[in-house]
Amino acid sequence: MSQRNKYKYCPICATKLKTKMIEGRKRKQCLKCCWINYLNPVPATASLLKEKDKVLVVTRGIEPCKDMLALPGGYMELGETPEDSAQRELYEETGIEGKVERLIGVYSQKSSQYGSVLVLGYLVRKTGGSLRPGSDVSAVEYMKPDIEKIAFESHRKILREETC
Repeated sequence: MSQRNKYKYCPICATKLKTKMIEGRKRKQCLKCCWINYLNPVPATASLLKEKDKVLVVTRGIEPCKDMLALPGGYMELGETPEDSAQRELYEETGIEGKVERLIGVYSQKSSQYGSVLVLGYLVRKTGGSLRPGSDVSAVEYMKPDIEKIAFESHRKILREETC
């Protein structure tokens, strides 16, 4: 069960929530202020940056999937476009500045914390910066893609679509 489904009280007015059928689904709702706990996927981005026959990967320094390989990426912030998010996460995690060239695809990824994550995968071109691990990764490197060693299914799909 995702953390967002564990609400017992309204985050707006602190009234105890009731479960009701709303729009064909059981949802928690506040009967005082009418807030509804919609369980929508959380948007995230992943960047695929290729250099010759290698791709840029990070070793995750935090859960989920700590110590496993992933594409640089993370959750979108309010006010960001998906492209801005991909470029920001790339820089934060790797020290590399990049420019989005195109959308590779959109993927749904299960999440123990959020229930579901909607991952937008982008092909990114390096524009500057220098390689260094960010605060939430333990290592960053270019390597030949070994798809089975990548932590997230959505990232494996991005690699399959772009490197095979």
